[in-house]
Amino acid sequence: MTHNWLKGLELQLVEVLTMEGAAAMLFYFTLYSLIGWLLENSYNYVTKREFLKENFLFGPFKPMYGIAPVLLVYFTPPGSHWAYILFLCFLIPTLVEYASGALLQKLFQRQWWDYSTARFQLHGHICLPFSICWGFLSLLCLKWIHPAMALMYGEIEPLWAWIWSAVGLYFLADLALAVRKHTLQEIVGA
Repeated sequence: MTHNWLKGLELQLVEVLTMEGAAAMLFYFTLYSLIGWLLENSYNYVTKREFLKENFLFGPFKPMYGIAPVLLVYFTPPGSHWAYILFLCFLIPTLVEYASGALLQKLFQRQWWDYSTARFQLHGHICLPFSICWGFLSLLCLKWIHPAMALMYGEIEPLWAWIWSAVGLYFLADLALAVRKHTLQEIVGA
């Protein structure tokens, strides 16, 4: 069983190294980052009556929400055991959230979210209640949302083949501008 799983994982990861695989990964990253932005701002509206929550990037994208589902999709080959899937649905988003929070704090001396008042938290970057929530959302994504996204990708792949490099450049430019903005804020604020 382990051998079959490793073989399936190896095939999925090799696929990412092709141009077609990179294009598909960027498509999923873009959509999930946008969905994450909508989800987080909707949650902010419900809890604080303010739709727009400050974002690291300029555009309407939350990279954490793009990275976690892409990793989940590529680390759960077809036929994976349900316990393994549940474990990854809890672990991957939690690790992505912790790494993102710690990295942003280290690089920009700022915390974009803070769970320090929540129970079972670690350095204010992650907490058990939200990790459980991410686990359920990840399972929902793997079982129902991603299959629909894959069908959508199959339909628009010819168009995406023409524009995906421009989308990638957009993300690089947005990242460079955001790093510049937050670095300048750090310098001015010091």
